[in-house]
Amino acid sequence: MGTLHLSKFSSQANPEILNTLRQIAEVEGKKFHAVLDEAFRDFLNKKGATTPNRQVMTSFAQSLHEFEDLYKELAK
Repeated sequence: MGTLHLSKFSSQANPEILNTLRQIAEVEGKKFHAVLDEAFRDFLNKKGATTPNRQVMTSFAQSLHEFEDLYKELAK
């Protein structure tokens, strides 16, 4: 997996929510930013604002090309 590049930002949030996120990070043995990133991704998925992973889409396209005849037969 590639190197993860993080961007610092400043914002405000409900203290109860932040404390709960910190507790989840501690219980799961994760860093706070990893839990926050997961929460952001879940929110974006919920809003339909995500883009497909490039590697997944490349593999999908290769699969379509390689197994085109099989997929057509299965669709019948």
